Amino acid sequence: MEIERVNETTIKFFITYNDIEDRGFDRDEIWYNRERGEELFFEMMNEANDRDEFELDGPLWIQVHALDKGLEIVVTRGQVTDGNVKLEIPVTQDKNDLEEDLVDLMNDDSDDDDNPESLELIIRFRDFEDIISLSHNFFVDDLENGLYHFEGRYYLHVLFNDETYNEDEQDDMLSQMLEYGFESDISIYRIKEYGKEIIAESALTNLRKAFSKR
Repeated sequence: MEIERVNETTIKFFITYNDIEDRGFDRDEIWYNRERGEELFFEMMNEANDRDEFELDGPLWIQVHALDKGLEIVVTRGQVTDGNVKLEIPVTQDKNDLEEDLVDLMNDDSDDDDNPESLELIIRFRDFEDIISLSHNFFVDDLENGLYHFEGRYYLHVLFNDETYNEDEQDDMLSQMLEYGFESDISIYRIKEYGKEIIAESALTNLRKAFSKR
């Protein structure tokens, strides 16, 4: 997938149909299955955030161009000031191949106090022994985490709730866990659909109880 930063508020993606299928999506279902289409979109946006720090917040204007070899997607982030939305929409050079223009009013910051967001993380491990070592050196037992196996690798899905832990505490816990594994940009939806669930809840706690320290 190619990612191009157009300006401060706009980012452009190009993803081939082969890449879409490699990610576990059918090229047709992303149009007819809204949930699957959203999964692909958020997976792409997470990659953009990791690579170019383009945060997914506020109103978004999304342009999808269906091309012969793939999709070109232009995402413009709006600015909310005193309840008013300001969008600087880039001019489309060729509107004949425009498949869809839509404004998705999502993630309004005014509701953040009532609905605290969770930081979601996928950690990949070289082997099972590294996960065992982590479980015996990390003792935060109320942290949501599940263990999965996908394409020969083990993945730990972790959720940090902002209501329970502040940003500094989350950073500290993240640093501890990444001493044993690597942050992955693969989506949990793909892992759950095509991988195998090992321990759905409290994976680290259960591993610590089941396996002795190595």
